[in-house]
Amino acid sequence: MPEGDNVWLAARNLHRALAGRTLTRSDFRVPRFAGADLRGRAVLEAVPRGKHLLIRVEGGLTVHTHLRMEGRWHIRPAGPPPTDHRVRLVLGNAEQMAIGTSLGVVELLRTENEDQAVGHLGPDLLNPLWNGALATESVRRLMVRPERAIGEALLDQACLAGIGNVYKAEILFLRGVHPWTPVQEVPELADVVELAHRLLDANKARHGHITTGDLRRGHEHWVYGRAGRPCRRCGTRVERRDQGEARQSRITYWCPRCQPPRP
Repeated sequence: MPEGDNVWLAARNLHRALAGRTLTRSDFRVPRFAGADLRGRAVLEAVPRGKHLLIRVEGGLTVHTHLRMEGRWHIRPAGPPPTDHRVRLVLGNAEQMAIGTSLGVVELLRTENEDQAVGHLGPDLLNPLWNGALATESVRRLMVRPERAIGEALLDQACLAGIGNVYKAEILFLRGVHPWTPVQEVPELADVVELAHRLLDANKARHGHITTGDLRRGHEHWVYGRAGRPCRRCGTRVERRDQGEARQSRITYWCPRCQPPRP
């Protein structure tokens, strides 16, 4: 699943391609909004909100999308309409065309009602105005359920928005925290939140998630996707296991030696 930094980059690319220009192509390929037509309206901006993306257009309307597991945005020169069956939305002007494929959510709503789509989210880790108050609010939200495993809590977008499975595993490794540690027992929880912000911010302008500082292919991560292989730090075999409730469980990776369970 794309994480917050992927969505930030997609929003930047969409903004550069569409903002300040009038739409000449508007093609919603989802049943609920198949009749919607935004042609003749100028795009005001494209902005990320956690893993959600908002494209605001003239007339007080917002196109809300979410990539879910396989969604992608592609920017192409203006041309013939795409015929790919995975296309869910096409927005374009005289120069550029934005094509959304396999999007998990596509909806059109009044801009004044955006909170219906994103109002439940916690502080956005890539908020350009990120500060200590937002970090403190994230910690407060995480502590609402102090008994919950930190590996599950970090994926709860209502606590803090933007973390996906890759960053969850890497953040906990870097902080030496076992994924099943209850939130209330995580030492320096504020430092976990701040590290999440720093990692997403460092990666937002490029494709891929680099947490080791090593850009070579296959060297990008400490533990994510490395089950059965030696820990890059201590050599212990990296473990993996499903975590979370059955319908929402995600695979978790950790090093048993670098991230020992608390007594």
